[in-house]
Amino acid sequence: MNRLLDAARWVALAVVAAFVVRVLVADWAQFWHTLHSIAWPAAVLSLAALVASIAVSTYGWQVVVDGLGDRVGYRRGARICLVGQLGKYVPGSVWAYLLQMELGRKAGVSRARIFTGSLVQFGIGLVAALLLSVFALPVAGAARWLLVLLPIGLVALHPRVLSWGTGLVLRVLRREPQPRPLRLPAIGRAFGASVLGWSLQGLHLWLLAPSLGFPSCVGAMAIAMTAGTFAFLLPSGAGVREAVLVALLGTAGFTTGQALAFALVSRVMFTVADVLTALLAVAGQRTSSYTTASALR
Repeated sequence: MNRLLDAARWVALAVVAAFVVRVLVADWAQFWHTLHSIAWPAAVLSLAALVASIAVSTYGWQVVVDGLGDRVGYRRGARICLVGQLGKYVPGSVWAYLLQMELGRKAGVSRARIFTGSLVQFGIGLVAALLLSVFALPVAGAARWLLVLLPIGLVALHPRVLSWGTGLVLRVLRREPQPRPLRLPAIGRAFGASVLGWSLQGLHLWLLAPSLGFPSCVGAMAIAMTAGTFAFLLPSGAGVREAVLVALLGTAGFTTGQALAFALVSRVMFTVADVLTALLAVAGQRTSSYTTASALR
């Protein structure tokens, strides 16, 4: 089974690479022109929007984990969440969860609680993305079918439904039950953080391609990022996110070369932002430890 999954991953990566090469060969001039048209101030602000998005999303994750037990706090939670999520760059969707669970255990938080928090935050983020997908309707009428799922998602965020669902998943996976159920205020704050995080990612795309319009950029990024999340065979949804983004930008009037240029620049910026925030989280933890040790002397 593992060999089949590995083979499927390599095939998927080969298909993605072939698609990118084909588009680059066909639209090289337009692709290169688009890259040169991105002003460096816009690029810097776009990267800053991504860093802010990750910081806000981490707050939402921390709120959920805190709601399941004793307070973890943002600084300690950021180290667990941000360093752990680098596991998504390894093919297979489980690595980020496993790394977060291990980091959480070393920080004194149970694996079950970290896993539950990550799972719940993923669901909250998915519902927030469904809500924001309405802004993509001007460029992707096909996104209307996502709105059918929105009422179901909102109902699933009710504390009783959420507790039942997470409890069922934990029983199936033979994990410890969650320490305590999430309350509505924590769910509301995490949902608000997800909406703001998605919006900042839309701002990131709008700074690169302002002619698309900010609301459409928010909806497009929410759809593309969600699609990439479900592509567990590929590292960090590589290829799927870009394909969806290229399709959405194409319906808005961009050529394939232009759309691919924006999608690839966005991919590079996401990777830089992920690594940068993880390094900042580790540096913050070390600074905190050094300050504490100095105070005890």
